[in-house]
Amino acid sequence: MNTQNNTVAVTEREQFLLPSMNITECDFTSDELAEDMDGLQVSFPRVKIPSGGMLQFEIPSDDPENPDYEKNLTGIILCNHDNYAYWPEGSEYDDNTAPLCSSTDGKQGIGEPGGTCATCALNRFGTGPEGRGKACKNMRMLYLLRSGEYMPIQLALPPTSLSPFREFMNQSFMIRRRATFGSVVQIGLKKMNNGKDDYSVATFRRLYDLEGEELAQARAYATSFKEQIKMMLQQRASAILEQRDTGCDYEVTDTLPANSGTQFCIAPPIDGDREALPA
Repeated sequence: MNTQNNTVAVTEREQFLLPSMNITECDFTSDELAEDMDGLQVSFPRVKIPSGGMLQFEIPSDDPENPDYEKNLTGIILCNHDNYAYWPEGSEYDDNTAPLCSSTDGKQGIGEPGGTCATCALNRFGTGPEGRGKACKNMRMLYLLRSGEYMPIQLALPPTSLSPFREFMNQSFMIRRRATFGSVVQIGLKKMNNGKDDYSVATFRRLYDLEGEELAQARAYATSFKEQIKMMLQQRASAILEQRDTGCDYEVTDTLPANSGTQFCIAPPIDGDREALPA
């Protein structure tokens, strides 16, 4: 009976629409899009876990004054990585204040104090405000591709959502020896209270696995995406180091490497304040 129900569920679900990797199937070529964006910066939507126990995600739209709101985010996690940052006390939530120290991999910090994250005094519990948490904010960046979209969402997980994500990864992927790009997942929100304030925590649920041609396409897209994200993060770290060494105050801009032959429909230059979209 359970097998029959599972079969029906998979049969009735809609096909997950991945970005076409055949340039002839796209409405416009990468060269045509690059021409339009020459000298401009392209970035994909940044989504945060809301504050105050809110149970809806705010998603940027084509009208900055009217963002979209979604109760759940559904898609494929193309990749994810650590992102650590240390701000002056009181400036942790000020988007206009640059962190004193940051790390794009949770291993090596750049700035003050800099150095190895694992042995950094600011990366220990009890060093945060009022002796709670860590002075260095440990976050996790998720790149979620939704069905039918060319541009993945970047979802920043704060420290309070790291444990649920870790448990989800272990149960849904590591134990099953499956990569995250091989399954469609749903990310929701849950209200919590620390005895003083309400706050929101991310929840995670695996909806179904991709198989056959869908899985092959997801693997090819995710593999290319991961490689270019790694390059972008390395470029960003190098640029931040150069900025600190020269004392110059300029905007760090991420630039993706030249197209390596794997064609996608969008091949942008990248906004330095946001993460990169692979070519």
